[in-house]
Amino acid sequence: YTFEYLIETLNDSSHKKFFNVPKLGGTKYDFDGFKYSRLPLEYFLVHVCVNFEKGTAKLVIYKKDLLFPFTSPKHLVILANVLPYSIRVLLEAAVRNCDGFLMKKEDVMNILDWKTKQSNVEVPFFPARVLLQDFTGIPAMVDFAAMREAVKTLGGDPKKVHPACPTDLTNAPNPGGGDLQKAGKLSPLKAQPKKLPCRGQTTCRGSCDSGELSRNSGKFSSQIENTPILCPFHLQPVPEPETVLKNQEVEFGRNRERLQFFKWSSRVFKNVAVIPPGTGMAHQVNLEYLSRVVFEEKDLLFPDSVVGTDSHITMVNGLGILGWGVGGIETESVMLGLPVSLTLPEVVGCELTGSSNPFVTSIDVVLGITKHLRQVGVAGKFVEFFGSGVSQLSIVDRTTIANMCPEYGAILSFFPVDNVTLKHLEHTGFDKAKLKSMETYLKAVKLFRNDQNNSGEPEYSQVIHINLNSIVPSVSGPKRPQDRVAVTDMKNDFQACLNEKVGFKGFQIAAEKQNDIVPIHYEGSEYKLSHGSVVIAAVISCTNNCNPSVMLAAGLLAKKAVQAGLHVKPYIRTSLSPGSGMVTHYLSSSGVLPYLSKLGFEIVGYGCSTCVGNTAPLSEAVLTAVKQGDLVTCGVLSGNKNFEGRLCDCVRANYLASPPLVVAYAIAGTVNIDFQTEPLGTDSTGKNIYLHDIWPSREEVHQIEEELVILSMFKTLKEKIEMGNKRWSSLEAPDSVLFPWDLKSTYIRCPSFFDKLTKEPVALQPIENAHVLLYLGDSVTTDHISPAGSIARSSAAAKYLTNRGLTPREFNSYGARRGNDAVMTRGTFANIKLFNKFVGKPAPKTIHFPSGQTLDVFEAAELYQKEGIPLIILAGKKYGSGNSRDWAAKGPYLLFLPGENADSLGLSGRETFSVTFPEELSPGITLNIKTSTGKVFSVIASFENDVEITLYKHGGLLNFVARKFS
Repeated sequence: YTFEYLIETLNDSSHKKFFNVPKLGGTKYDFDGFKYSRLPLEYFLVHVCVNFEKGTAKLVIYKKDLLFPFTSPKHLVILANVLPYSIRVLLEAAVRNCDGFLMKKEDVMNILDWKTKQSNVEVPFFPARVLLQDFTGIPAMVDFAAMREAVKTLGGDPKKVHPACPTDLTNAPNPGGGDLQKAGKLSPLKAQPKKLPCRGQTTCRGSCDSGELSRNSGKFSSQIENTPILCPFHLQPVPEPETVLKNQEVEFGRNRERLQFFKWSSRVFKNVAVIPPGTGMAHQVNLEYLSRVVFEEKDLLFPDSVVGTDSHITMVNGLGILGWGVGGIETESVMLGLPVSLTLPEVVGCELTGSSNPFVTSIDVVLGITKHLRQVGVAGKFVEFFGSGVSQLSIVDRTTIANMCPEYGAILSFFPVDNVTLKHLEHTGFDKAKLKSMETYLKAVKLFRNDQNNSGEPEYSQVIHINLNSIVPSVSGPKRPQDRVAVTDMKNDFQACLNEKVGFKGFQIAAEKQNDIVPIHYEGSEYKLSHGSVVIAAVISCTNNCNPSVMLAAGLLAKKAVQAGLHVKPYIRTSLSPGSGMVTHYLSSSGVLPYLSKLGFEIVGYGCSTCVGNTAPLSEAVLTAVKQGDLVTCGVLSGNKNFEGRLCDCVRANYLASPPLVVAYAIAGTVNIDFQTEPLGTDSTGKNIYLHDIWPSREEVHQIEEELVILSMFKTLKEKIEMGNKRWSSLEAPDSVLFPWDLKSTYIRCPSFFDKLTKEPVALQPIENAHVLLYLGDSVTTDHISPAGSIARSSAAAKYLTNRGLTPREFNSYGARRGNDAVMTRGTFANIKLFNKFVGKPAPKTIHFPSGQTLDVFEAAELYQKEGIPLIILAGKKYGSGNSRDWAAKGPYLLFLPGENADSLGLSGRETFSVTFPEELSPGITLNIKTSTGKVFSVIASFENDVEITLYKHGGLLNFVARKFS
């Protein structure tokens, strides 16, 4: 029986048993090299006690009946030769957190038996940390603040209330508000911002003492003083700072109350770190600053992993950190000490082999892999990359691929840590001692991908193969962005376009005119124009080309071209439009900007330019020649739109190309060229210079990107986070154990969840004569249950705010007021598209049956509550589907039996309903419901497991956790 899993646990003498290797049936074991072993069936796991300092190991074997439960493991190491790396992370977390309740032995066994259990079972997962954005973070932190109040009321110590795992909260300016300052209720206390955790020193919750970080200075410093860091890890540029800077002061005023609450949270809760406003986008901060890769807690080392409410969480998988986005409910559950639940996924192994074509850019590779994964079909699965080609991908490439999971439907795309990862972390300023420890740990537990030896690859659900040689450089055009043309086919394709009838690609030029040449005189020299001549060449850093590698490649190509004596004809309208000041900064500091200028690619601005027709007019000589010869001249740009006539009325063929190819075609002066066989020009000695002579290698580009661009960005980001900004640093916030709630606040309010909380849970009471609040059909989503948009003027929430002196202009949105339960409960079922069968039309209304009134849903519920009448909801299939929201009911407590629904049972919804509970509940138990008409039917209680039953008996997760702290 083969067990290829090695698990280490120390200090657990009551459950471990030592055996001499020769007694195991005479089979040879190579545990010094951490190789897998074949064990008799009665023995379950191999355990290797590793002493990192002495470099020694000790073999320990567990019997199946002695494995669980673990008592207090100090170190846990997983070595698995057949499990995918991503599943090994799930397994490590499962064993480390196995308590027999939230994480059971069966859960660990299911993960160990992944190959046969994949797609068939759900397993819990305890991520190492949580990432929140401000809107999703506010209700979670309000709950913790309220829990402190409840614990104190029950006689406990409120100081013990903290999130169960490290929680990082990014604080981007958002339309919000606050009236604590206006009300004057906060106790003013000026203090320095809480120092944030150091990435390189994972046990440290303060800043590094590595000295001050100075900004790069130089001729361009004034241009980049207030510009954002260009995020190279996804295919959308970071927004320009002008609007942000103009609105920052206004936003601080509007969001002052929320920011003060967050600052209080970061100071009183041990596991909470707040990223100051204006630092950067959530995914960028997560990737560049918060990622630990390996966690260290006391004596325990374990892999970094994260869930959060940002859609770009999947980017961290490019660093070998398991992570994905979840809803607010799941995120807060993890903060409260519960795992997230996921179906044990299939893992598709994506083997990368071969070498990239020398002319292929990073963007070509990323889009090529993305296209292949979309065609294969990996929806709802993990994707894991392996093979010799992985080492050719930079961290920028990997995180971009991981970020594009929504494009091909995968849950995540995982790149195990390897030498490329370590080198990247070193360039980002990661502590070298920690890097060495991390490398030792990951190699010992078989979570490190060996660049040199791929013979022991894991077993996957499915393996797909991508040969990087198959990815070829291409351009798009001549009229539509979706018409891609391989660069090697460019000359033939353009000739075909001249021949074809006028249409999406054709120009219908007569055969006898296709070789026409029209001479022009420009700046004292004579030149020749023909079909295919380039007259506009624009290097633009936007959308797909925000990745710094392609902009650096253009600069390096320009440098080599100038050094080889090549030039661009002066009549070609050349331009350089960086996506942000940071692009200018790294082009300048890498020394390539002067060479771009030498070829005519001068900076013309930072906004949309050539691709939307904002370009300087062509010379009269060019315009006259084009008109005289009826020439199909060309524009080449690295933008994202190239519709006919978009650049200039007289330029009929427009091609989208990568920045280095734009420079290459500008030097060639024509698109009617075969780069493989035709030279770009000649040097001073008359020697032909081909494109391959001046094209920079991917290694060359990656080296500059890592050592210059990435390092500079990370230093700047770290400085921003640790130094904060003047507004954040001077922001006043309370410093009390309990938050000083302002009763007049309409943004932050102590919720009523704990108002009737008792020390011990009360016995379950029957539901007697419950009325139906809503009678709903199928597919009622979280948007119907808890709308997130603007607050309608006629809604119950609007009435609440109006009664507190606010005008409709000040209502803001439900999202901005998620810290006020009074607003959010009034917003429940407030969607104007809600179809309640009692009302018969879309409206957030229902009938209060005792009086016969048609009321807002909240008003009816409030009236029922005053009358002491319990309520239920009749709903159809897929109730609660959609994006998870913390204020939406994710699923009903009761489900009808299969094949039954309200219609088939003859229910009108006007009856009253009664339910009794047995003394002992069990998962999936059947309950009987009796109506006031005498009808009796059975339902299945939607308790998935014992944990859900326990939480139900406590009145919910918040009550359960509050009682634990008490």
